[in-house]
Order: sequence, then structure tokens, then C-alpha cells
Amino acid sequence: MTPRIAAYVEEVAAPPAGPEPAPPPQPPTTLPVRPDGPSVGERRRTVSTVRRTDVFAVLGAAVAAVGLTALLFTQLAPFDGALGFLVVAYLLFLGFYLVLVSLDESGPVVRDRLAGVLVHSLAVTMLVALVVVVVFTLYRGREPLAYLNFYTEDMRSAGPLDPLSAGGIRHAIIGTLEQIAIALAITIPLGLLCAVFLSELPGAFSRFVRIVVEAMTALPSIVAGLFIYATVILALGRQKSGVAAALALSVMMLPIIIRAADVVLRLVPGTLREASLALGASQWRTIWHIVLPTARSGAMTAIILGTARGIGETSPVLLTAGFTQFTNVNPLQANQVSLPLFVFDAIRRPDALMIARGFGAAAVLMALVLLLFVLARLLGGRAPGQLSRGQRRRRALASRRDALRFARRQRARLAATGSSPDQPNQR
Repeated sequence: MTPRIAAYVEEVAAPPAGPEPAPPPQPPTTLPVRPDGPSVGERRRTVSTVRRTDVFAVLGAAVAAVGLTALLFTQLAPFDGALGFLVVAYLLFLGFYLVLVSLDESGPVVRDRLAGVLVHSLAVTMLVALVVVVVFTLYRGREPLAYLNFYTEDMRSAGPLDPLSAGGIRHAIIGTLEQIAIALAITIPLGLLCAVFLSELPGAFSRFVRIVVEAMTALPSIVAGLFIYATVILALGRQKSGVAAALALSVMMLPIIIRAADVVLRLVPGTLREASLALGASQWRTIWHIVLPTARSGAMTAIILGTARGIGETSPVLLTAGFTQFTNVNPLQANQVSLPLFVFDAIRRPDALMIARGFGAAAVLMALVLLLFVLARLLGGRAPGQLSRGQRRRRALASRRDALRFARRQRARLAATGSSPDQPNQR
């Protein structure tokens, strides 16, 4: 190493003689000024798929369709009627909407918007129809609903011309509750067992049973009533009763429950079954403890669908239970009436008061169906793995009993070996 290089190395490696100079001050950081002014903060990004032009297109098409339809019906064409006005206005609305959307969008987007309008139109139509049915029934049946005797009396002492302060639908309410309760007691275990058989034990026979169940879902209600009338009443010699009506309703409800429960059980992930079987559980224990609790909410939906099918039937009850004006709380004998049958008999009468009673009974039937659906949702609407308050309390008590039992067993083992609890177990 030359002397010059050695001196340079010593100069570089030597510590500085004084403190290092402070770095020059940096200018403060400033945010760029937005074009719309410095006082406006960051804008939230819009993730909605509905744009302002879409709203304008719908409103413009609706206004143009209504205006042109009104012009056609009043000035240009001999058209008349509210239904025809709505149909023509809707068709013109679709045409104007397609034209407005095609001005800004391409062909696939236009077809997509047309499909969206059709789907939303069908949804609105179904909602409006449901609201109209409910409101019309409540409006026509508002008068008898205000009387307490309408719920607590039957029609034994009231005639068609008697005022609404006499008579009621107590016999129809009791008959409906008893018949649907018996039908559910029959169809729930049979329907769930058959659904478990179809989903968990596939084979040629299960395929045949599934075909029969699917065919029975479209079975006319009068055929079910005739079947029970021919087999139970004529062949076995039994009289018309609430049980016979419940059997006819069961024939109607059973295919609905089986089909819906089968679909729900097949949606249970197969990994849950495989995990249970891998832990050593049998197939039926897996079904009882894994599959059915997982599909509980869907099974309750299947039961609700079956109940909705059976609770509104009229012809099977008329054939198998007859008709009566008296209250019959015994479903095993004598005639028994239900709410749909009472509505059918009251509406076809020419008397205004009986028609009002029929609409009132229809309103009560809707309220009863809503109550049953709410109870079903409360009982089975919890997600898989979630426990109710009573179930959590029972689980805690069971855990406490297990802990006490394990402690007694440990003390007995220590007493038998003669060791103290502080000493470790010697094996």
C-alpha cells in the first residue's frame, strides 16, 4: 500500500472531529388540491349497479307508455277496460324502455336490462296480488271480526238472517286445529323418514319411491278425499269424522313434505357425514346427530309447505268429515267442519250476513296460518349448531353432572390405591 493510499484510508476511518451538521429542513408535505376545491374530502366510491340514466330510462318509458296508452284508449282506438289499459301500457313500456336503453348500451346489455325489467315486474305483480287478496279479505270480513261471539260461539242458534251478534266459527276453528294436528302427527315422522331413506340410502327402490312421490305432488285433492272415503268410510265401515278428514289431508301433505325434505337433506355437505363416520359413528347415529340437526331449518320449511297445502283444502274435508253447525271436539266420531269448508258454505249463500261471516272466517284462517308459520320458524329457524336457552341450560347441567361423576370416580380410585390426591398417579 502506498503512503498516499494509507493516508486516505486513515482519513476515511477516523471519527469526525466535531458533531455532524444537521440536515437541511424539509418543506412540509402538502396534499394536491382537487379541482373541486380544497375543502372537499375524499369521495366514497359508489358500488351500486343502478345508475342515474337507468332511473331516467324507466321513468321516461313509464310516462311515455301511460301517455300513449291514454291517447289510444280515449282518442284513437275503441278500447276500454282497466285490464286492457294495463296490458297495453306495459307492452308499450317495454318497447320504449328498449329504445331508450339501446341509445347508450350494446345488444347484450339491452337484453340483460329487458330480462331484469321482466323479473322485477313479475315480482311486483305477485306482491300486489298478495296484498290485494289479504286487504280485500280483511276489508270484506271486517264487520264480523269486531264481535267477540264470532270466535266463541258456533252456528247452532244462528240462522242466515240473524245479525252478526249471534253465532260464530268456534266449531270451524276447533275442527281445523284438530284435523291439521292429527295430519301433522302422521305426516311429519313418515315424511322425514321417507326423505332420509331417499337421500341416505340410494338405490333402485329409492328411485322408484322418488318417482311415486313426485307424481303424488300433483294429486288432485278430490282424489285424496275419494280415496279415504272409499277405503276408510265405505270399506272399513267407519263414519265421517275429523280423523277421516285428517287422513285425507295427510295424503295431500305427505308428498310435499317428502319432496322438500329430500332436497334439503341432499344439500347437507358430504364432508360432515364423512367426518362422523371417520370418528366411528354408525350411519344412523350420523343421520340423527349430524344430518337432521344440520337440515333442521330446511325441514321446518318442508313442514310449513305441507301445512299450507293441507290447511286450505275443502273437498277432502267435505267428503270425509261432512258438515255440521255444532261444535264437535271429538275427532273420532260424528261430523266436523273446518274453516275452509265453512268459508265455502258461507260464501255460496245469497245472504249478505253469511257472506260477511265467510270472509271473516277466511281472515281468521289467514291469521291462523300466519301464527302456525311463526311458531314453526321459532322452533326450527335457528342455524345449525345454535342452541336455545333451555338447551344451553341442559348442556351446562349435564357438564356439571359429568364433572361431579369424574370427581367421585377419582376419589374412589385414590381411596382404593391408598394415595393422596396431591400425589401423581403411579402406574
